[in-house]
Amino acid sequence: MAVDAASIDLPASPGVYLFKTAEGRVLYVGKATRLNERIRSYFATNPDRHMIPELVARADDVECIVTTTPQEALILERQLIREHKPRFNSMLKDDKSYPYLVLTNEQFPRIMYTRHPPKKAHRWGPFPNAGAAKQVMQLLRRHFGIRDCKELLPQGCLAMHIGLCTGPCINGEGYAEQVRAVKKILDGEATELLEELGEKMDVCSSEMQFERAGYYRDLIRSIRTTIGQHVVSSKLYRDCDAIGFAEQGDLAALVVLHADDGVVKGQEVWPFVHRGDIGETVSRFISEHYVHRRPPRLLLTPTPLLDGLQQWLDERRGTTVEVRTPMRGDMVTL
Repeated sequence: MAVDAASIDLPASPGVYLFKTAEGRVLYVGKATRLNERIRSYFATNPDRHMIPELVARADDVECIVTTTPQEALILERQLIREHKPRFNSMLKDDKSYPYLVLTNEQFPRIMYTRHPPKKAHRWGPFPNAGAAKQVMQLLRRHFGIRDCKELLPQGCLAMHIGLCTGPCINGEGYAEQVRAVKKILDGEATELLEELGEKMDVCSSEMQFERAGYYRDLIRSIRTTIGQHVVSSKLYRDCDAIGFAEQGDLAALVVLHADDGVVKGQEVWPFVHRGDIGETVSRFISEHYVHRRPPRLLLTPTPLLDGLQQWLDERRGTTVEVRTPMRGDMVTL
């Protein structure tokens, strides 16, 4: 059955939309700053792209995933295109993917700016603002002396001799502590560094060194841009289902957002008539949803589970399922 745009309740929010067949196959993934306006444009008399009439004719459903910002929608769109490979999308090539900041898993970790992070490395991103991410990496190298060379040289490298690296290849004492400090900053704990840069900016401004003050101002902006972790891609979500609940009068919907290896893969939505207790409804849904599928390692729920359900989930998975009811932070946003 073809999609009826007039019958769809579309959010006026940024996000990603998926045109699907009745069987659930994804035909097209797109992003929008305002989902309602963008999706309705597909049903206009004069569509802006030649493939739209065929897409609309083949689609039986349009699914929306709301994001906090248009930047998150941009990242999620790329991830879903790579995941589903929709026939109406021009496939994104690897060399146009967003970059990551990486600390390698070596005795003396090196910092990297790369679009293809190595396995087992600590990674942050992807970052739409590639310039800001690169500037932050350079700052962290200078400030903490983290190596970026591919090999440890017994005589030291050029970066060490000009003061950009502490030279762990010659003396690794204290290097692990510096690496831990960099990890904290990339995890978002950058208050001390930002305060230090802010003080330098104020000093330069008071001494009429406005160009230098502007440099520190831009650096502070880059750090804040880079360490603002995206909910759509986070190291917190390594095999995770996030269950959301919304209601309006007697109508309600449960949404399961799937994330694996730190990347949101998609969502499932179940609308229904609701007149009971939210906790009972969510627990009953969980007990039905995971009858024929393995529960994830991490399960985020809007309400605590009823007694006995935790043990049942553990038995279904064969190991402990970590169940959280988040009250603040990125997990609430997810």
